[in-house]
Amino acid sequence: METVFEYTRGMLPLVSTYCPGCTHGIAHRLIMEVLDEKGDLGNTIGVAPVGCSIIAHQYMNVDMCEAAHGRAPAVATAIHRVHPEACVFTYQGDGDMASIGTAEIVHAAHRGEKFSAFFINNAIYGMTGGQMAPTSLIGQKTTTSIYGRSEAVSGKPLRMAELIATVEGAVYVERVSLDSPAHVRKAKKAVEKAFSVQEQRLGFSFVEMLSTCPTNWGLDSVASLGWIRDNMIPYYPLGVFREVE
Repeated sequence: METVFEYTRGMLPLVSTYCPGCTHGIAHRLIMEVLDEKGDLGNTIGVAPVGCSIIAHQYMNVDMCEAAHGRAPAVATAIHRVHPEACVFTYQGDGDMASIGTAEIVHAAHRGEKFSAFFINNAIYGMTGGQMAPTSLIGQKTTTSIYGRSEAVSGKPLRMAELIATVEGAVYVERVSLDSPAHVRKAKKAVEKAFSVQEQRLGFSFVEMLSTCPTNWGLDSVASLGWIRDNMIPYYPLGVFREVE
């Protein structure tokens, strides 16, 4: 009998504790599947900070390191400089990267650090209580913007991919989405490209993934996928924002 599917060795065979409908699991799978296919599981070190990503080490079958909130890029910088032969990545949420750790990620890109950053953007603080994040959309209701985000009070949502693309040390920047099978396939190609850039030591690579947070959005699993398409993608357009050959 022909084998048509095998569970990637990059993911540990555990039951997920993420909320139903959360696409963190898809992001985990894509990154680990690519590393498995490249034969790099034994040569990879991942860094996950505070946030929903703090439990990533439970599922990813590679060496993992925890970092303080927002400080994953600094930790990844140190790891890669000590182990330049290793494949190093950060796995960060929007509250972590786009708020508490903005300086860390911008300066890692500025220095052209040769690791890959995967940015999970669900437009809200997930683990810490559903507060408004820098990426929360105008009018979006959160526990700290109960009437909806106001541009006059909080400014416009921060577009991280566009921001990082202005930094010369970043050689590959792309935004993808996890809302449909077609977009998931494109997301995997972006992960492959990010690791290829790192493998060739070309510079810093950055992949933003639009993700769901059904619990804090107050939606069911299916509706949350539609919310990405109807609300997030129009403001956070998909595509490559920087690619230096």
